[in-house]
Amino acid sequence: MRTTILSLALRAGLGIAGAIIAGPILAENAPAAAACKSTVSGDLRLHTLKSAIFGNERTIRVLLPPGYGDTANEDRRYPVLYMLDGQNVFDACLSDVSHHEWSVDETVQQLIAEKKIPALIVVGIDHAGKDRAREYLPYKDFVGNAEMDEPAGRYFPDFMTREVMPLVDSHYRTLPGRPNTGIGGSSYGGVAALYALLARPNTFGYGLVESPVMWIGMGQLVRDTSPLVALPVRVFVAIGGKETPDPVISEKMIGLIRQVETNFHAAGYDDSNFRFVVDPDAVHTEAAWEKRLPGALTFLFGDWKPTPPPPR
Repeated sequence: MRTTILSLALRAGLGIAGAIIAGPILAENAPAAAACKSTVSGDLRLHTLKSAIFGNERTIRVLLPPGYGDTANEDRRYPVLYMLDGQNVFDACLSDVSHHEWSVDETVQQLIAEKKIPALIVVGIDHAGKDRAREYLPYKDFVGNAEMDEPAGRYFPDFMTREVMPLVDSHYRTLPGRPNTGIGGSSYGGVAALYALLARPNTFGYGLVESPVMWIGMGQLVRDTSPLVALPVRVFVAIGGKETPDPVISEKMIGLIRQVETNFHAAGYDDSNFRFVVDPDAVHTEAAWEKRLPGALTFLFGDWKPTPPPPR
């Protein structure tokens, strides 16, 4: 589900008229979905998760690395990257507006083959359709969706740690713990990923945050990054220079993330463990996130070494 925000500046008091996306994409004149051949590549397993926390169910999509089922690897365990908006991660047929996917499956398999990242499991967690914003946002979006009900995103980290991750851990040979676990998303999904990273720092060590809408809660998520006490291992944040048609609003979006960058640097991060990328001509779409994905994954996991879970 996409939410297009029109007349943003009038609602935000910015004095600018424009249009923007808050979650995930504005796709103008997107072609209607026709009969579609799945674009999934690799060994993708599907599970249905019934959530007691959110009172609904969704599909959990688990991409296993090459060789996972080989006898030689039967005792091997793998790091895990959890990706939000799972419908858009592996299969263009499920991407309901842009009809474009992140191509996580193809990208991960190529990077593993090139030995640029370790073999890892990628889990796509489907969003909840009309309840996507309610589940992903920890604070109200007063700018893009001023009339929304109080969101439930404060419970999203619990949803991940109490429902999604136990399902995955019970079926697959995962390496648990902060040194082995990442979370990623875009737009409202980027907000949820960053919030989970901050709220569960002992669970998630790696963050992939694309085009986050940082004005939620009147900038509260920005303020949540100062001070930083429990620190993630590595964080990759990126945004396009043309996320909206209005350059002034796009600059404001970039400026909010620059404040997050400043807060991470104040906590001791540098270019080795926090990377902020501004892609000057990129817009708010899966095609942009797909383009930046190889660099993001290589930055996050290129130097990863297996860390055994702590003793119980």
